[in-house]
Amino acid sequence: MNKTNERIIGITDMKQRISEILMAISWRDFANNYFHKSSSWFYHKMDGIDGNGGKGGFSDSEAEQMRNALYDLSDRIRRAAERI
Repeated sequence: MNKTNERIIGITDMKQRISEILMAISWRDFANNYFHKSSSWFYHKMDGIDGNGGKGGFSDSEAEQMRNALYDLSDRIRRAAERI
């Protein structure tokens, strides 16, 4: 899918999708390290709202970025565990 056809609202239930790990991660650090955005921006995305209180969410490219960030974080956790 090219950028011009990218869904604007996208995924609005991200918080539900990652509920199993929701309390185990510092999302402030995650937002800063992987998205270079503020925690408030990220929490709005997670709640499916835009910065103005309207309906929003993760675009297709942001969802892919989230997926890749979680893969990277899981790899980092696995490497740390292997060093023990």
